[in-house]
Amino acid sequence: MGKITQILIYKTRNKIFWRRLLAVLTLIISTGLLVIFTNFISSAAMNKSTQKPSFSRDFTLRVSKNEVLGAKEELIQKPHPLPLTLKNWQDKTNSSDYFDQITPTKVGYLIWSRFPVQVKIDKPTGMSEKQAQIWVNSVLEAVQEWSIYLPLQVVEQPEADITIVRKAPPLQLSPQKIPRARSALTTFELYTSNNVLSHRFRILLSPSQAGEYVQASARHELGHALGIWGHSPLQTDALYFSQVRNPPTISARDVNTLKRIYEQPTNLGW
Repeated sequence: MGKITQILIYKTRNKIFWRRLLAVLTLIISTGLLVIFTNFISSAAMNKSTQKPSFSRDFTLRVSKNEVLGAKEELIQKPHPLPLTLKNWQDKTNSSDYFDQITPTKVGYLIWSRFPVQVKIDKPTGMSEKQAQIWVNSVLEAVQEWSIYLPLQVVEQPEADITIVRKAPPLQLSPQKIPRARSALTTFELYTSNNVLSHRFRILLSPSQAGEYVQASARHELGHALGIWGHSPLQTDALYFSQVRNPPTISARDVNTLKRIYEQPTNLGW
């Protein structure tokens, strides 16, 4: 009986040993996989953080190239004729431009080819009639400023080329992953109409903006919507990358940049 007992005890201890060994191996493997996965996520986050900043602009692609053509041919980028307002523009100050800061999209430069470009200003709610009209008038002044250089038309229909809304843009994450508010946001999407590739814009202006800053934000975001998909490094330009205490009006450099953009090839409008 003593030997049998010893054998049973040995087998029991052996089973416990192998169970513990299996548990340790499982823990080691799981920890290794967790480390690999964590490093992968960290690497992806690092790659994302080093990408070129989006300048608070978003891009939504809702159509494929094949859908645009109704066939398998690739789209060919080519320029449109300059609108007369830009063709006749002459910079008497001999200012430069910031065309090298403009980012072309996958379909080329964001050029309008059908004029006038239709702009809809959504009348805000949740405020007095007088305050709402003041806001609309400020945005309307910005539209009139740009209409000197490109034909624009204020319309009421919901599907306009550019829609401007008094609404808080979603929070933006800083490189340190800290949410921060932004004063405005411009987004665009692509669509097809009669097999022609087209685009439309939506501009959100934060309700926190007041006074001359409403017009300044509208002026800046309209510059994006008219084709200036980038920012100027100079505070004297309307498309300067940050809001300043004394907002500048549209400069010769802004218009020079806009004209150069409209001389570039694009898929839009074809």
